[in-house]
Amino acid sequence: MKFYAYHGVSAQERQVGNIFVVNLLLTAPLEDAIESDELRFTINYASVYEVVKAEMGMPSNLLENAAGRIINSLKSNFPILTQVEIKLTKLNPPFGGDLQSASVILDKTF
Repeated sequence: MKFYAYHGVSAQERQVGNIFVVNLLLTAPLEDAIESDELRFTINYASVYEVVKAEMGMPSNLLENAAGRIINSLKSNFPILTQVEIKLTKLNPPFGGDLQSASVILDKTF
């Protein structure tokens, strides 16, 4: 998922914003979805997108904070989750070096 958001330590980052990429690995027991072929027994990825979008809309100084909020919000909205792995990447971070991106990876088991 790609978002334009306002995460960063510097005032410039929080004012100008940047492009962020969110990659998720969600783990849950899905036997009922496999057998029934019904959406109510799985995790609707359109709903996941809306949860992530809402969290990305709230600025954080640190990628770690934003990623942690996303994990907590996903678990709150989808209690069936047993594990969430997130990679949150900021493209072209604004500092004096030649750097394509900076990422944080968090993994939480419930």
